[in-house]
Amino acid sequence: MKLIVGLGNPGKQYENTRHNVGFMMIDTYIENKNLGSFTQKNNGLYLKSKINNEDIIFLKPQSYMNLSGEVVKKYVDYFKIDIDNILVISDDLDLLIGNFKLKLNGSSGGHNGLKNIECNLKTKNYKRLKIGISNNKSIDTKDYVLSKFNKEEITILDNLKSQVIDIIDEYLSMDFSQLMNKYNRKNR
Repeated sequence: MKLIVGLGNPGKQYENTRHNVGFMMIDTYIENKNLGSFTQKNNGLYLKSKINNEDIIFLKPQSYMNLSGEVVKKYVDYFKIDIDNILVISDDLDLLIGNFKLKLNGSSGGHNGLKNIECNLKTKNYKRLKIGISNNKSIDTKDYVLSKFNKEEITILDNLKSQVIDIIDEYLSMDFSQLMNKYNRKNR
């Protein structure tokens, strides 16, 4: 069983904000594959599907970004998911919009959602797909990550969505090192 987590904040006011790019990418995949709709449980929206004869859980924690790890931990415990079978999709200030990076493990890089996941799982060794949201140093980071994408940025993200769908598809069937080798070198 695998768990794919998209990070974001719940509520209409946070839709299309930079911090919600994880939610956006999970939604895109589920809509593209016509997998169904989410169910509410343990402060998360989740969808369980069978892909390639394996149970896959898609999760959007509803506890707000800074407490995402508490929800992830509940799902890991409830469904008995191995840490090695978790992929977290999050925003990344250090990557330009349109760029992404797959990582096997590492630090949170200051991302509060990832920090909380590390705290609750008691490890930094989980897989990540980091989606670039750029950074505007003239705006306070908290305000920037909660700001909405402009039209040009949305176009760039829309163009990235098909590639993210491919990455998730291949994550479900490919060794993660091969996946990183295939996709990370394509970043600009």
